[in-house]
Amino acid sequence: MRVPLTRYGRDTMLYATGILGGLAALQIVTGTWPAALLWGLMWIGMLSFFRDPERHAKCSPDDLLSPADGVVRDVEEVSPPAFLNGPAIRIGVFMSVLDVHVNRSPADGVVRWVSYHPGSFHDARARDAVTQNEHNFLGLELSEGRRIMVNQVAGVLARRIVCAAAVGDRLERGQRFGMVKFGSRVELYLPVADEYEVRARPGDRVKAGLTVLATRADRRSSPQPGSQGRTGA
Repeated sequence: MRVPLTRYGRDTMLYATGILGGLAALQIVTGTWPAALLWGLMWIGMLSFFRDPERHAKCSPDDLLSPADGVVRDVEEVSPPAFLNGPAIRIGVFMSVLDVHVNRSPADGVVRWVSYHPGSFHDARARDAVTQNEHNFLGLELSEGRRIMVNQVAGVLARRIVCAAAVGDRLERGQRFGMVKFGSRVELYLPVADEYEVRARPGDRVKAGLTVLATRADRRSSPQPGSQGRTGA
């Protein structure tokens, strides 16, 4: 049976378990055992942050799934990096510390571009975070040569972006490829020329590998039974 915790957080979990366990033991030995409950709660909170549930979406081949859990902050047209060769629609998803932080591929595709950029650590909900924060681009080539892009953006508490995908890797829709630790933002970029129908709206709560953010407007097909559009909390 698979333990529902992400492998991307093993080092952090082991380190924190040692520190928090030592502090709790010290409190018990010194006779201040009620304080040990605080360290125990912090440990449980850490495990919750690194949870990684199994997910299997049923959707159309033309659907693009959310790369992250959280709340859609903005949907707007922008000028992205040259990988997309033209204007794109950016869908930004903010992940709070209470959300699952494992990032998943929006579609089946081959990784053609990975570009990491060091930067600041503004609140991921701020406008400056989009351009100034530490971030990592992941460019995917889909069938028929179409391209999309995912951007992992660090936040005020997030100090490490994890991207396990490399150029040449093939990712399946919903496959895990990384995470951003402790509150952050993940963006999906879709070329305007590909005429996607965007289903996400600011304020929508979405789930990585389950919620459909967009679909091809010119090749739209009816979703299979059990497919998800917008999700609840």
